[in-house]
Amino acid sequence: MKFIRNFDCNQCMLKCDIHSLINRTHKGTISVKPLHEQLKKHDIICKQGTKVTHSIFLVKGSAKLYIEGLNNKNIILYILKPPAYVGLLSFFESPEYFYSVSALEESEICLIDLGIVRKLYLENHELLLNLNKAFGKSVSNIMRKIISLNQKQIRGRIAENLIYLSDINNSIKFHLGVTRREIGEMAAISEENTVRLLSEFSKERIISINGKEIEILDMPLLKKISEVG
Repeated sequence: MKFIRNFDCNQCMLKCDIHSLINRTHKGTISVKPLHEQLKKHDIICKQGTKVTHSIFLVKGSAKLYIEGLNNKNIILYILKPPAYVGLLSFFESPEYFYSVSALEESEICLIDLGIVRKLYLENHELLLNLNKAFGKSVSNIMRKIISLNQKQIRGRIAENLIYLSDINNSIKFHLGVTRREIGEMAAISEENTVRLLSEFSKERIISINGKEIEILDMPLLKKISEVG
């Protein structure tokens, strides 16, 4: 990873809520001085069990948020794409991260001192609403994941996650930015079962797989499999 200190937010193409707020209402009174970080694929953004010190904003690329389980068995809760706050669930209550986040590709993040974010959160209604909205989205994603893992069979879980990947890529044909193992971690099943189920869906002409490229050929059927689980 590569750090860029004294990064000028005006150089950034994707302005976060914090930058916009300070420019409008606290210009000249609050100095952010963010730490800009360039990441390679698989670089850790935050680590489960480590102390929370900064607000992290995903500027470029994509990342996975996951729980590190026993025996290296992880569960991916959801995927982050810009603009997104990383580690939002640990901003205020938890002194340590209870999950990990790592880059799925070359990515960029900005780190802002947590004390500044807390101050602005308490003082500014607009930032409060924006962060609460993002927090609510994170909780909603986790609740859907819990329901899926508890109520659906593995075939329904794989179908659900293929639909999810299609949604975040805004297309029924997309480049698979995760490995077969990571698809399995999204559904809490083994890599072997993931490969088998993807092969089954391909033979049934529900999806088409060409290396890292996937195309959903029968979305209504895939949704039906996801629903009946």
